[in-house]
Formats: sequence, C-alpha cells, structure tokens
Amino acid sequence: MPVYLALLGSINIGGNRIKMVDLKAALADEGFDDVTTVAASGNVIFSDRRKPAALERELERIMSEHFGFASCAMVRTKSQVRAAVDRNPFHGTDAEHGSDKMVHSIFLSAPPEQERFDALLAEHRGKGSERLALGDRVLFLDYVDGVGVSDLSSKFLERRLGVKGTARNMNSLKNILSKMD
Repeated sequence: MPVYLALLGSINIGGNRIKMVDLKAALADEGFDDVTTVAASGNVIFSDRRKPAALERELERIMSEHFGFASCAMVRTKSQVRAAVDRNPFHGTDAEHGSDKMVHSIFLSAPPEQERFDALLAEHRGKGSERLALGDRVLFLDYVDGVGVSDLSSKFLERRLGVKGTARNMNSLKNILSKMD
C-alpha cells in the first residue's frame, strides 16, 4: 500500500490549536492506516490506496468537520518530498545557500501560471533579500534574513500565485523523510 505525507496548513497557528494525538485519532477513525504525526505542525504520514487528490479533499473535510477550521492539505509521496529537498536550489552547505531553518519548500495545491510567478518576482525585485524559484507544485524560498521580517507571507504568496500552499523548512523536511523510511 502506498505511503504518503499529508502536509496540513494552518495547524497550531493562531487559534487553530489541535493536539497531534487528536489528529491521529480522527484520521484513524476515518479509515486512514498506519497514521504517524511528525512534530506539531500538521505533518501526517499514512498508508492509503486512494489517489492523492481524493485524499486531499478527504483530509480537508476531516479538518473542517472534526476540528472546526479550514486547512489546506497537500499529499505527497516520499519521492516528491525528497525532490522538494534535493531540487531546492537554495539548500546546501556552501556560502551561496541558506540555512536549513530559512530555506523552505512551499507545497502548492496546483502549479501556478508562469505569468503569475513572473509577476511575483517582478513585484518583489528590490524589496527584500529573499530568493524564489519555482519547481513542480512547489515554490522554493530562501528567507535569508528570517521569516518574521519578510513581506512574503503565506497569504501574500497565495494571492499572487492563485494557489494554496503550506511551507516546511529543510530541517522539518529532513526529519519527515527520516520518519518515512
């Protein structure tokens, strides 16, 4: 049976507080197999035979019905998670690459239109030190000076790109990958 990672957005941010034990129980009650959570930010590893798009819709329904708030769900295979680390052009150990805490892969609900990404780059040029690159249903982002001082918030990026997304830094993704083995 395929093993997937669900990256749930808006978990334990603002008023959307849930315990991972409760999330795990809700998913198990809804028929998900081999459910494991990683950290307290909505990372769920599980086994399932359904297609990723159907799983995303089901996870969003569960979050709404069980926990009372909307959460975007991005479901990826281990190879897709690995690619979000390995293909991130800002990840690495030399001086040209950012720290694992500042370099993020933002998993997107769909590929954004190239024109929208180009417009985002043009709008941001000269406004901050962040670096951006587009991958396959993932936006690579190096926050350089920190997430807290950046104007590139999740809401801003979603409006500009026209797709939903949820971000994880390289530290988190490497930890998740180790649990998927």
